[in-house]
Amino acid sequence: MTESIKRVMSQILGVDPGEIDDESSPATIERWDSLKHMQLIMALEDELEIQFPDEVIPELVTFKLIQSTVSKLATG
Repeated sequence: MTESIKRVMSQILGVDPGEIDDESSPATIERWDSLKHMQLIMALEDELEIQFPDEVIPELVTFKLIQSTVSKLATG
């Protein structure tokens, strides 16, 4: 699942998947603005067939947080 998340982030944010680590965030990826954030969330939902609760979407601002949340949603 980690590779799928990195692949989607890479496509949406225009960075190499190898550049994405636990601390990747809007502070470290210049193109990660509010519009790209929503595109990223929608792309992850489509790719991983999950639905992020609305209240957590603004908090998903690092790769590590996204990965942790996806893991929790995937296991129910």
